[in-house]
Amino acid sequence: MPGTEHSAGQPYTVLARRFRPQTFDEVVGQEQIGQALRNAIQSSRVAHAYLFTGARGVGKTSTARIFAKALNCPNVRDAVPCNRCEICQAIGAGSDVDVLEIDGASNRGIDDIRTLRSNVNVRSMRSACKVYIIDEVHMLTKEAFNALLKTLEEPPPNVKFVFCTTEPNKVPDTILSRCQRFDFGTIAPDSIARRLTEIAVQEGIEVHPDAVDLVARRAAGSMRDSQSLFDQLLAFGGETVTAVDVHRLLGTAPDSRLVELFQGVIVQDRSGVLERLNGSLDEGVQIGSLADQLLNYLRDLLILSAGTTTVPLLSVAEGSRGDVAKQAEAWGLRNISAAMQVMTECRARMQRATHARALVELALVRMTLLADLDAIAAVVDGLASGAAPPARPPAAGTAPGAPLRPLTAASDVSKKKAPGLPDEHSPRDRLVDDRSASKSAANSGATPEPVHSAAMQEKPAQVFTFENLEQAWPWLLAQLPDPVAGHLRNCTKHAIFGPNTLEASFGASYFLSKAYCERPEVVSRLEAAATATFGRPMCVRFRMDSAAHRESAATRSPAASYERRPTSATANDAFVQSVLATFGGSVVEVRELPAAGPAAQDPADA
Repeated sequence: MPGTEHSAGQPYTVLARRFRPQTFDEVVGQEQIGQALRNAIQSSRVAHAYLFTGARGVGKTSTARIFAKALNCPNVRDAVPCNRCEICQAIGAGSDVDVLEIDGASNRGIDDIRTLRSNVNVRSMRSACKVYIIDEVHMLTKEAFNALLKTLEEPPPNVKFVFCTTEPNKVPDTILSRCQRFDFGTIAPDSIARRLTEIAVQEGIEVHPDAVDLVARRAAGSMRDSQSLFDQLLAFGGETVTAVDVHRLLGTAPDSRLVELFQGVIVQDRSGVLERLNGSLDEGVQIGSLADQLLNYLRDLLILSAGTTTVPLLSVAEGSRGDVAKQAEAWGLRNISAAMQVMTECRARMQRATHARALVELALVRMTLLADLDAIAAVVDGLASGAAPPARPPAAGTAPGAPLRPLTAASDVSKKKAPGLPDEHSPRDRLVDDRSASKSAANSGATPEPVHSAAMQEKPAQVFTFENLEQAWPWLLAQLPDPVAGHLRNCTKHAIFGPNTLEASFGASYFLSKAYCERPEVVSRLEAAATATFGRPMCVRFRMDSAAHRESAATRSPAASYERRPTSATANDAFVQSVLATFGGSVVEVRELPAAGPAAQDPADA
């Protein structure tokens, strides 16, 4: 490990460079990859090309340098370089002539790859292997990748390629198939915290464990990001660094403030939630950082509500797990998942909006309204199980203690009262389950059994007979679903024939309504309603109304009976010829209009 003492006249080197790993064992969180590379070197099974993929700051380029040192170090033992010889120090500094580090973002063209190809066949100057490390290889152009293919597949024996990228999906499959791929995972917060503690000890600065944990969680699995934040924190905090310093530096809210904020959300204390948010912003909390904390806190509530106990928390320290678990149990998984969707949408909109504070306030207020989801879920579960839904709250103007009617399939506004029947006996006050059953049967194509709801079985206020069919017809329509009733309202006539037959007639223009009503499931439903209306078994039939058909034909325009004449009849018509000369065209059809009255003319219509 390089020295950590600095004199006043020397430039300062950042922590990420001074504490860069020098052996495979020092690469935190990637032990399995280091072991695989060591075994490959010891067994002389080193491939000609490797692809290192993973998030930023997880050790890809550092591992590539260690791999190059292990191949070329003259004092290597068990694939562990000595880090003291001239070759190891030159590779660590990036100045070795046989280990070339190429930035794929700035050397991405085909000319750069042609230069690389021309130098590949040149033997190494002093090392056993010539190693090309191409960082951000996905930035190469398509032409550059194509120029690299043949060299990559059959390089000289002493040439090795190591490609590093954060976006392997942008690397062509022809390149991927020629490489051994190693995926670098993100680093656990505990591992990052241990490494930062070691750095603090070597730097001689006291850092509280809570501060180290905050930086480790903030790094989101990247060791380099954690070291950059830690470097900034050491310069900010002086000899002793606390959690308060971390929050002030990062613009985040303390754990206690997050717990209080969400406690107010759960108990629907909207004014308290907005006041705590305003207090946090006044204390210097950045709205973007707070939004990230709120989203991570909801994630912690989600995993605790799901019952897990081993997954680490991201928003607060482990000491607050008990408080978060109580809130998760009180709020419920359904509300937490809905709140997480609200906050995710808010965070996405904040990236392209200038009113970020208003968006966060709106999201918090919307979260306080999610408690009603439990009541809605109870209604849905009750309907699914066939139980009667809960009563509606009394409408405005209802006297206290008045009985409440059950939920209906249609709104009261859309109900049509049958003549002579009071509202409380309206058969359309039936449950949603009746209509759902009829709709399911219609979709399946099967003939359903007649459905008799409680409202259909009730006795009407007056007794309907065949003589008062005109009064019974609205009652009958009111017992049917809206689509069926809508088609039956197109009937021109309805009458009783035979002992128990109800016949409905449709005009010629309503043949589609007749076809709809003749469906087996519709006929079954209509016969059940007619049976309930008249108190005896009824059958239903439909027919076309021929009288209505003749009436419709008589009222049609007589244009179809116009007498047609040959087009040559307009050859001597001065007016028609003048129009043709002015506008062009030709005569297609000539017919004579009938006289409309005493003053009607008899011109030819061209």
